[in-house]
Amino acid sequence: MLRILCLALCSLLTGMRADPGALLRLGMDIMNQVQSAMDESHILEKMAAEAGKKQPGMKPIKGITNLKVKDVQLPVITLNFVPGVGIFQCVSTGMTITGKSFMGGNMEIIVALNITATNRLLRDEETGLPVFKSEGCEVILVNVKTNLPSNMLPKMVNKFLDSTLHKVLPGLMCPAIDAVLVYVNRKWTNLSDPMPVGQMGTVKYVLMSTPAITASYIQLDFSPVVQQQKGKTIKLADAGEALAFPEGYAKGSSQLLLPATFLSAELALLQKSFHVNIQDTMIGELPPQTTETLARFIPEVAVAYPKSKPLTTQIKIKKPPKVTMKTGKSLLHLHSTLEMFAARRWGQAPMSLLLLEVHFNLKVQYSVHENQLQMATSLDRLLSLSWKSSSIGNFNERELTGFITSYLEEAYIPVVNDVLQVGLPLPDFPAMNYNLAELDIVENALMLDLKLG
Repeated sequence: MLRILCLALCSLLTGMRADPGALLRLGMDIMNQVQSAMDESHILEKMAAEAGKKQPGMKPIKGITNLKVKDVQLPVITLNFVPGVGIFQCVSTGMTITGKSFMGGNMEIIVALNITATNRLLRDEETGLPVFKSEGCEVILVNVKTNLPSNMLPKMVNKFLDSTLHKVLPGLMCPAIDAVLVYVNRKWTNLSDPMPVGQMGTVKYVLMSTPAITASYIQLDFSPVVQQQKGKTIKLADAGEALAFPEGYAKGSSQLLLPATFLSAELALLQKSFHVNIQDTMIGELPPQTTETLARFIPEVAVAYPKSKPLTTQIKIKKPPKVTMKTGKSLLHLHSTLEMFAARRWGQAPMSLLLLEVHFNLKVQYSVHENQLQMATSLDRLLSLSWKSSSIGNFNERELTGFITSYLEEAYIPVVNDVLQVGLPLPDFPAMNYNLAELDIVENALMLDLKLG
């Protein structure tokens, strides 16, 4: 009985487990933005400026007055991943501390030091965003020089310096680490904001859990929310296998993995935008779109319309678009109806001639422009063409295969490509330039190998 309960519980938990809908792997090349964050925020200079001000609750340092900090050197930051925790950070810098010494003269201490801390990466339960939190900050003195008189007893000088610096530096430097992390965390703020897909809906990258940290990278698992403009959420189809990064990429590099099921859900937002009503008589290299042209393939049209009439063609996508991917090739599957109408006298509605069900594939080429994923398509092949209804009697729809294929290439695919120009949003990650990414089509997913400019 207990065994049956265990099996049932395991089955239930397995069914409840959600697989990620997108993966983002961040190597140290991308995470080195902490260096730029410290440079951009000028935090060490700000801390130095605050050092000479009287802070509430701060006790005066025995033996030194009029404390000031100046000449803060540009920091050099070294980062290393700590598996399961976050990032170990070492900030190497230097500065000059001035003030009145216990002997009554001006004192100057030139210090070189390292600030070390572990930045633990967590998931904020309230916002769902990743957040760094500093732990175990230490200040390590590398070198100290002073202008105190050389005839003073060395032990007395060293004791004074050691006492003074260990009181001043942690309170001065460790808040700098915290302030930089606040600055970095602020850059994550927009990560889970809804981003528009044209006027048809939004995509939101929701972090599933606390990011995973290895010795080479941080991995963020997303559960994207694809939502129509009216609020209905489009569920991602079951991919059938767990999403995972392929092998063969440089250790410590950064990638974004977007599964075909996610791209399909995004394109489902655009399904109605793929509906068209084409009334042009002359289209590209096609013959005139008239009943006379159609009669070359279906003789019954000439009987019903001995005098040539302009044609109007209506195409509607009947099933949500589906993206499939095999290594090196991606296809967009479209199931549609294609209905042709003949024009009638002024004021009268066009007459439906025939209604076909059409299934065709488009080859997809991917690129990135203005940090959005772009898709451009071309006809791969017409998979099936079937007769559904007709006002001109029975006919052999196979006779229309060449005509419909050419029509899709010349008249319809340009419409699809125009719709796709809206672009698909990518995760709004701090300072990320997706335009530089190298794109690879892998099994069931699109890989963006991220590069720094």
